[in-house]
Amino acid sequence: MGEAILVLNVGSSSVKFALFGVEDGGHRLPRQCRGEIDGIGTDAWFTVKNPSGAQIVREPIGAADHAQALGRLLEWLQRETSGLTLIAAGHRVVHGGTRFAAPARLDAGVLAALEALVPMAPLHQPHNVAGIRAVMALRPELPQVVCFDTQFHRTQPWVAETFALPRDLSDAGIKRYGFHGLSYEYVASVLPAVAGPAAEGRVVVAHLGAGASMCAMRDRQSVATTMGLTALDGLPMGTRCGALDPGVLLYLLRERGATVDELTDLLYHQSGLLGVSGKSGDMRELLASDAAEAREAVDLFVYRVGRELGSLAAALGGLDVLVFTGGIGEHAAPLRARVLTDARWLGVHLDEAANARHGPRISATDSRVSAWVIPTDEERMIARHTFDSLSKETPS
Repeated sequence: MGEAILVLNVGSSSVKFALFGVEDGGHRLPRQCRGEIDGIGTDAWFTVKNPSGAQIVREPIGAADHAQALGRLLEWLQRETSGLTLIAAGHRVVHGGTRFAAPARLDAGVLAALEALVPMAPLHQPHNVAGIRAVMALRPELPQVVCFDTQFHRTQPWVAETFALPRDLSDAGIKRYGFHGLSYEYVASVLPAVAGPAAEGRVVVAHLGAGASMCAMRDRQSVATTMGLTALDGLPMGTRCGALDPGVLLYLLRERGATVDELTDLLYHQSGLLGVSGKSGDMRELLASDAAEAREAVDLFVYRVGRELGSLAAALGGLDVLVFTGGIGEHAAPLRARVLTDARWLGVHLDEAANARHGPRISATDSRVSAWVIPTDEERMIARHTFDSLSKETPS
C-alpha cells in the first residue's frame, strides 16, 4: 500500500483537486490524477484527468454544496485508488495576513485565524474555509495543512509593503501582502535548473492569467509585487480592475450613490478585460477577435504589464531574468512578443521562433536579459509543503 496527499483549491462553485503519491520517503511526489468538480449548487460535473492530461472521468453529480462535492470526491478516491492511503490534505488558502509566513498544520487556532481574515479576501477566503470545514466533517482524523498565496511575499522589505496611511492602520494589518505566492515559489524552486546562476540575480516573474500579477525577486525571494492588501491591485485581469485611483471609488459612492456590494461586483466581476472589451475576460477570445474594443483591451493589458515591469526593474536596480507563467503567460505567444518588444530598453531581445514554440527560452542568445516560459505547478508546491509539515511532526 502506498501513501498519497490530496491537494485542494476550493472556489465559490468549484473544487479543483490533485492527488500525489509519496515515494522515496517523500523525495518523489508523482501526480496520480487531477480534476475538478464545477457547478456546485447548480448542475455539478465531476472531471478527472490522468497524469498525461487525458480525461478519464466526466460525469454529472449531485452536489448542492462543498461538503457534498468533497464527499463525492473522497468516495471516488477511496474506490478508484484503493492501492493508496490518503495521509493528508493540503489546501490553497488565499490570505495568510501577518501571522502566516509559512504553511500551517490545521488546528482550532489556525482555523479561527483564517476566518478572521475573510474581510481581506471576501471572494476567496470563505470558500477556502468551507472546504477545510467540509474535510474536517468528512474525515476528522485526516491531517490538514494550509498553504498561503501570501506567504512567499513576507520577505518584502518594509518600504515595499507599506501604504502611505496613518501608522495605526498599518499596525492593524493594512499593508501590501501580494498573492500568487505558491506559483512564484514554484518558479523560484526550478529557476536555477533553467536559467543557471542568473536565477539568483534580479528576476521578474509575470504570472499572467485570469488573475494576474508580477513579482520582483532577488536571491529567489520576493522583494516587491504588484498586488496589495487584496487581489484587486496591480495589473488589469480577466474581470478585476487592477490598480485604480481610490478617488474613483469616492466619486462612485458620492455622486453615483453606489453601494459597497455594487462596488464589489464592479471591481471583481465587471471590470478588467471584460469591462474594457465589453465582450470577454478571456485573453484567447480577445486575441482572436477583430473588434476594436477587444484590441484595446489587449493593448491596455500589454501596456500595464510593461509599466509594472519597469517599476519592478527599478525596485531591483536592473533586470537579469524575465519569466512568463500562468495561463496567458505560458500560452499567449503574441502577447509575450509584444511585451518583450516593448521591453528592449531593458536589454531583452526576443527570439521569435523560440517564442512561437513557447520556449523554454524565448530571448535571443545575445540578449543581455534572458526571458523564459516556465509552466507553474502550484499543486505540487502545496503537496511538498503538506508532506514537509507532516514530516516535521513525525518523531525521528
